[in-house]
Amino acid sequence: MNVTPSTAPTSPTTTIQSRFLRACHRLPVDATPVWLMRQAGRYMEEYRALRAQHPILEIIKQPELAAEVTMQPIRAFNLDAAIIFADILPPTRRHGT
Repeated sequence: MNVTPSTAPTSPTTTIQSRFLRACHRLPVDATPVWLMRQAGRYMEEYRALRAQHPILEIIKQPELAAEVTMQPIRAFNLDAAIIFADILPPTRRHGT
């Protein structure tokens, strides 16, 4: 839905409190969200501890683990949003081969 401040519906979109989601809906925000990439393994001890117990494919495939590593920087730095990604596509075995 293409929403601009002048055409924004009165509900429920205008009641969105998240800066990130408001910006996604083209609603007024107090600051523009910024995209940045981070490599958590280099400096976040809690990420390295989780990775010591679980390979990246397991983290990606288990919603609880994926949510945990995604939320770690939000809790540490009070960010508006985060995603988990791997910049290198790891090879996986295909089913039936």
